[in-house]
Amino acid sequence: MNQQPQFDLKKLRPLIFIIFGVFLLLSVGKFWVTIQPGERGVIFRKFSTGLDKGNIYTPGFTIIAPWNEMFIYEVKEQKEEESMDVLDKNGLSIRLDVTVRFHPVYDKIGHLHEEFGSTYVERLVGPEVRSSVRKVMGRYEAEEIYSTKRSEVENAIVEETALVLQANNVAMKTLLIRSITLPDKIRMAIDDKLKQEQEAAAYKYRLEKETSEAKRKIIAAQGEAEANRIVNSSLTDKLLKMRGIEATLKLAESPNAKVVIVGGGKNGLPLILGSN
Repeated sequence: MNQQPQFDLKKLRPLIFIIFGVFLLLSVGKFWVTIQPGERGVIFRKFSTGLDKGNIYTPGFTIIAPWNEMFIYEVKEQKEEESMDVLDKNGLSIRLDVTVRFHPVYDKIGHLHEEFGSTYVERLVGPEVRSSVRKVMGRYEAEEIYSTKRSEVENAIVEETALVLQANNVAMKTLLIRSITLPDKIRMAIDDKLKQEQEAAAYKYRLEKETSEAKRKIIAAQGEAEANRIVNSSLTDKLLKMRGIEATLKLAESPNAKVVIVGGGKNGLPLILGSN
């Protein structure tokens, strides 16, 4: 009677361990990471050095140990929009809509991850923008924020927000105030005041223009009178006789027939008769 070959479990044990090990590695993690353009990665080595803040992974294919973890950050310019109620210098409530554009500092995402994690937009960018806006708005009156100093207010917000974000490894590209909403009564009062100021400025301009024109005419008249005075004072009898003689001589040279009587006119000036 032939004996059946016995199943030797010991021989299969290495194969079982290999299969189990592969399954364990696949379930714990994976051996490779692909970082896309516009992204950067920072690795966390849980069994050795921890978060490697100094080594930032650039776009491409990277092999890592399956028990390590790669945190990938988008470093392209991003946009965050905030709507908030703030108080002006006098405690008046103002509604603002703000847009901020930013991106993480490329070589500092390890520090950013350590301080704020992948939710840094919610934990850092949004709160700091709101805080800077409220601080700046509290230094101005509603009328200045709404009209006369809007650019100055916006620049102040940009400077203060950029400083605090840069200190936390986020580069701010720009910040814009999309809209400012005041209570209707306050807005209408400001609009009326601005209209009156514009009308007053226009009237002042017309008045100054008319005053300037009147002064110009007075100066011109005074100059003309002074010129006439100088001319009149220089017109002596001898000068007039001399000018008359000069004119007579020029006329005598004319080919037209005429009779010239020297000394026959008033004040001894020549008379010209029979001129054509």
